[in-house]
Amino acid sequence: MDIEQLREYCLQKPDVEEALPFGPDTLVFKVNNKIFLLVSLDVHPLQFNVKCDPDLAIELREEYPSAVLPGYHMNKKHWNTIIVDGTIANKQLQQFVDHSYQLVNKAKKK
Repeated sequence: MDIEQLREYCLQKPDVEEALPFGPDTLVFKVNNKIFLLVSLDVHPLQFNVKCDPDLAIELREEYPSAVLPGYHMNKKHWNTIIVDGTIANKQLQQFVDHSYQLVNKAKKK
């Protein structure tokens, strides 16, 4: 997955907007004005942060210790940083995005 594929995948979801609120190096995707994904534009390999259920976050970090890390500059209990280096299949990366989107969108609807 590259940055354009990630961007297209995020933008096809309902009510998603993109923005650069933290400067030109961090692209943010929001649903209903709440962030569900942040991606570093100046880092190689591609890295992005997604929200995650705390228990699942721990499991994923154990399963993919070099590719799923506690969220960089985020609440490490609820956010993971995903390193896109080929360790994790694109389908699984999409599932991480879906999970984050659902968590944030669900929280907004309560």
